[in-house]
Amino acid sequence: MDVATVTERFDERLDVGAYADVDASANGLQVGPAHRGVERVAFAVDAAEATIEAAAEREADLLVVHHGLSWGGIERVTGRDYRRIAPLIENDLALYAAHLPLDGHQELGNAAGLADLLELADREPFGELGPVCIGQHGRASDPYERDELAATLDEHLDTGGRGVQVLDFGPETVEDVAIVTGSGVDWIDEAIATGADALVTGEGKQQVYHQAREAGIDVFLAGHYATETFGVRSLGSLAEEWGLGTTYIDHPTGL
Repeated sequence: MDVATVTERFDERLDVGAYADVDASANGLQVGPAHRGVERVAFAVDAAEATIEAAAEREADLLVVHHGLSWGGIERVTGRDYRRIAPLIENDLALYAAHLPLDGHQELGNAAGLADLLELADREPFGELGPVCIGQHGRASDPYERDELAATLDEHLDTGGRGVQVLDFGPETVEDVAIVTGSGVDWIDEAIATGADALVTGEGKQQVYHQAREAGIDVFLAGHYATETFGVRSLGSLAEEWGLGTTYIDHPTGL
């Protein structure tokens, strides 16, 4: 199998084209020859010097990430961009990125993985962004006490030791949950409108404190990195089904 075949399969499965008008990320193959062979694929949340070097050390042919290198174009390959791109070229390592498509996919995405962890039922797309949704909304079959939900997230997510922050302005018993991973607090109004008891996301902003307090909704801030490991892991499982060797590079940021 070559790079083009693998990445085209990912593009098709994630429906990458549907996000073209709303995602600043250059989703798809970002660096590398399309027709080189692939035997081993590395997966990581971020394309950074550390993860690129680790993929090269593990003799991967392709690195698949959630946060890639190109966000609307690279004018000059100097400084940080050069230090990241150079080892890709030097090691003949291709780079594939899937940003919002990997947030919004209702089976393979980050929100779907977090909903699986919380065992949510009756799921629906959530987090409208133009014509697409980048999250999920569901109901806990066995409602959580607020502290229990925070403890579940703390136990299973790689928060880098930071712990889950809770804005505890909603009900103590949480049943109806909205999820947008990463930087998802901008969807708090949609969560309120759907009647959610809680919004689970990655990182917060100053204004969300007052929005949550005034609306009476719980907000769980479990970390941008920690909430976005699910998607690339799901793609790793797909690659294994296709007969490819895989390796996961864990590099938590604690943010």
